[in-house]
Amino acid sequence: MPTYTFKNTKTGKVEDLILSFSEHDKFKKDNPHMEQQITRINIVSGVAGMGSMKNDQGWKENMSRIAEAHPTSPFAERYGKKSIKDVKTQAVLEKHRKRKK
Repeated sequence: MPTYTFKNTKTGKVEDLILSFSEHDKFKKDNPHMEQQITRINIVSGVAGMGSMKNDQGWKENMSRIAEAHPTSPFAERYGKKSIKDVKTQAVLEKHRKRKK
């Protein structure tokens, strides 16, 4: 449930309340002297102690699937699965491309 910040307009006291959306509406209706305050939201991202986020296996599978659909793209070079045969074939093609120039 979200946390809402309210300021009492009579006393000036600020308090945080954890309410469901329906409770929030009821609270505002029952307490007209309480004014909701706009505060920044807390966003938690990444893993504690890590410099960057790690992608899960599902993401890696999706990238691999896209790379298989576009085998000649730079994307496929980076994320595609390569068999030994594919690697050797690519090396031979590169060799002949260089000879042609």
